[in-house]
Amino acid sequence: MRPPSARDLQDLLDRGRDRQLRLAVTGLSRAGKTAFLTSLVNQLRHAGLEARLDLLPAAREGRLLGARRVDQGDLSVPRFPYDPAMAALTETPPRWPEPTRGISELRLLIRYRPARRGLLGGETRQLTLDLFDYPGEWLLDLPLLGHDYASWSRAQWQGLGPARREHFAAWLAAVAELDPAAPAEEAQLAALAERYAEGLRSAREAGFADLQPGRFLLPGDLEGAPVLQFFPLPGLDDGATKPAPGSNLATLARRFRHYQQRIVKPFYREHFRRFDRQIVLVDLLGALAAGPERFDDLARALGTLMQSFDYGKRSLMNRLFAPRIDRLAIAATKADHVTPEQHPRLVALLEALLAEPLKELRFADVPVKGLSLAAIRATEPQEVTQRGTTSPALRGTLLNGEEALLFPGEVPVRLPERDFWTRQGFDFPAFRPPVIDGGALPHLRLDAALDWLLGDKLQ
Repeated sequence: MRPPSARDLQDLLDRGRDRQLRLAVTGLSRAGKTAFLTSLVNQLRHAGLEARLDLLPAAREGRLLGARRVDQGDLSVPRFPYDPAMAALTETPPRWPEPTRGISELRLLIRYRPARRGLLGGETRQLTLDLFDYPGEWLLDLPLLGHDYASWSRAQWQGLGPARREHFAAWLAAVAELDPAAPAEEAQLAALAERYAEGLRSAREAGFADLQPGRFLLPGDLEGAPVLQFFPLPGLDDGATKPAPGSNLATLARRFRHYQQRIVKPFYREHFRRFDRQIVLVDLLGALAAGPERFDDLARALGTLMQSFDYGKRSLMNRLFAPRIDRLAIAATKADHVTPEQHPRLVALLEALLAEPLKELRFADVPVKGLSLAAIRATEPQEVTQRGTTSPALRGTLLNGEEALLFPGEVPVRLPERDFWTRQGFDFPAFRPPVIDGGALPHLRLDAALDWLLGDKLQ
């Protein structure tokens, strides 16, 4: 074990003085993590200049002086690609940044004046903000720790509904020919595992979210490794005879155990349990547009994702040595895809979707806030009058460069019944990012998220 460095000791001192905050930003694919982190850093760096952060008291009162990037605490973790993201947004025409494919980290040093001035009146303070970007897909692997290979296989087969099966058709046909008791052939298992991974990727593209194993979707440096070459088998039960060594069943079960013990458990222990605060980003509109089976699937995935963190109040001792998340934000992203009067409905639907996890959090007395936001606003609201009737609308530029004026449908305020999707259709096209001149990015309620997540630290 290496001796503590000067940076380690300074971090410990800052945590003891409550001047360091570790914020986890997570969400499933297309939830907008990269856009959120890029805009967050951009807004804080432009604080006091072009940034519009009226819902953050420290900024509204002129006490937020700005932020700069400094070397992060863990130099072995990739740095969040802020500069490439901003370069993409300032191209002609602008484009959305490439999504991150693994863990990334960024440290900001925020300077501010306290709300209560000292005797000399010119006091300034610093808050170290560590930002962590984690793929939500990896968090969905946590339930694997409660399974053995047979029970996990049963759970995966039970979850293959009609719409999901379409994406696994090639794998289903191939795995039906596999004899679990036959001697394992590496090439055959690798080919079947790749077909299973293709099914997972296809299901994700179609809007499904509750997909395991998560590393099959974002393998990182494990791509091609045998530990990612397993898949569920049909017909397994707890009373099955112990498989013969070297058989297909024994090989798959061994790889599953290795994945549990060497990939999921250490990753969770080393990374996910050291945060102070968390924001979970949810592409609720995308799931609503994809249909009832995808919408239900998102609810299951989010329930799983939120089990991945330790929640609870923090004392000085656990702030120093056993951090737990003491404040949580859950945000429906891409709020600029619906007109402003629909935003409260978006929050109400989000809270209805997460009713059970929210009950558990409130029982544990963990402060939690639901939000709707657009980290980078790509549309402008307008009112259109036709035949004497005025209706809200949105104007924006589609990815193909076409200017569009849209009349979005109504967002339900509670979980929709099945006939909702037959009564009302949704069409939420992808918009191009706005043209910016290098200043602060336009947003919707990112300042409200900042106030909830770190506003109390800037008093």
